[in-house]
Amino acid sequence: MTERKRTPWVVGVSGASGTPYAAAVLRGLLAAGEGVDLVVSRASRLTLLDETGIAFRDAHWREDLAQWLARGADGKPDTFGDVPLDDVRYWGAGDLAAGPSSGSYPVKGMLIVPASTACVAGVALGLSKDLLQRVASVTLKERRRLVVAVRETPLNGQTLKHLVALDEAGAVVLPASPAFYAGATHIQDLVDFVAGRVLDAAGVPHRLYRRWEGELGGSRPRG
Repeated sequence: MTERKRTPWVVGVSGASGTPYAAAVLRGLLAAGEGVDLVVSRASRLTLLDETGIAFRDAHWREDLAQWLARGADGKPDTFGDVPLDDVRYWGAGDLAAGPSSGSYPVKGMLIVPASTACVAGVALGLSKDLLQRVASVTLKERRRLVVAVRETPLNGQTLKHLVALDEAGAVVLPASPAFYAGATHIQDLVDFVAGRVLDAAGVPHRLYRRWEGELGGSRPRG
């Protein structure tokens, strides 16, 4: 019997605020049975520590990731319980010899959630200063799906030019912009909406938010 080749999604987490978005995307991918190769930038570790109190460590990444994915967007621990991590592979941000740094390494594409303006600039300019940027560059050159969930406001002209460059290169530019028509009643609902749109752009099925069905007021509770 031929063993099925593992073809994961690469999830890159940069230093922008919005680590709950990354956690929701990771949970959504794993719930859909997708494999994940995870890259957490050095800057994002500071953001994660500030937003959640979790210190993400290379040597203990599985333990730290489990704690992160169990936490709700409101900061409550164990909101989501134990998330299976059997099909997660972690690569250090400084490991430029990692599997996903090469176009011959089989992946479906890459999701950068959240994407800082520094990350956007690095990818648009092809700098490859760390593994996250290198994998994004490889994703573009191999014509694979790249979703960039930029999280910043306001945006200056230079960043807008970089986002246009990414769009022209074939990336999906997806601002982390929650919507309210889905009937959000909790901060997690707003986070899940953005995560769901990221998964939509990747073509990964999910049930993270209520979709628009053409009926005004459809999101309001029925009495």
